[in-house]
Amino acid sequence: MAKNIQSLERAAAMLRLLAGGERRLGLSDIASSLGLAKGTAHGILRTLQHEGFVEQDAASGRYQLGAELLRLGNSYLDVHELRARALVWTDDLARSSGESVHLGVLHQQGVLVVHHVFRPDDSRQVLEVGAMQPLHSTALGKVLSAYDPVAHTEALEAERQPFTPRTVTGTEDFESMLDLVRARGWAADVEETWEGVAAVAAPIHDRRRMPVGAVAVTGAVERVCADGELRPELIAAVRDCARAVSRDLGAGRF
Repeated sequence: MAKNIQSLERAAAMLRLLAGGERRLGLSDIASSLGLAKGTAHGILRTLQHEGFVEQDAASGRYQLGAELLRLGNSYLDVHELRARALVWTDDLARSSGESVHLGVLHQQGVLVVHHVFRPDDSRQVLEVGAMQPLHSTALGKVLSAYDPVAHTEALEAERQPFTPRTVTGTEDFESMLDLVRARGWAADVEETWEGVAAVAAPIHDRRRMPVGAVAVTGAVERVCADGELRPELIAAVRDCARAVSRDLGAGRF
């Protein structure tokens, strides 16, 4: 059985201590409450402070929770709000399209699938929530790269692996593709990531009109495409879904 890392346990205990009771605590208070030597407590606090998880009041020398924890907490809440707002709309999209629907967000230089609605038939399917998709080749990734400056930078800096002969890897071609995504308002992946699979995705914006995720319909090429092109009714349905979720997040009409 793997052992827990003591320093991480102590850091977590400090954060819990600072999160409850008094707003600010001194070094002696923290050390005595956790049964630690002052030197040990100070070393952990210094590391937490460097990472932005703890702040020290200049006047009193006391410690409190830092802004980085708030940012991480808001990120957690944003993802869960996005998923909650999208539940009904993505269910409707899967039902009307007859295909799988994925909801994705930027995470660690890729796309994290945070919600997956199965294709509404009796076929055996694998839940893909928690799966990571590449930014440069998938429809979800292209949308995020086109509209989110952070995703754009990460896609440019990452190694753009060719998954199929159709995958766009060159920087100039990739930038041209993103220009097209922005002009259209949606992105396509026709056998660029997986042979025989096609997808179309559109961006989701929040109340600040910032891109917070993307929604995509994914299925077999022969069902998603007609005469070599994505079916226009699927494109329209995905864009309508993205707009509906964006409106629920406070983005207004656009």
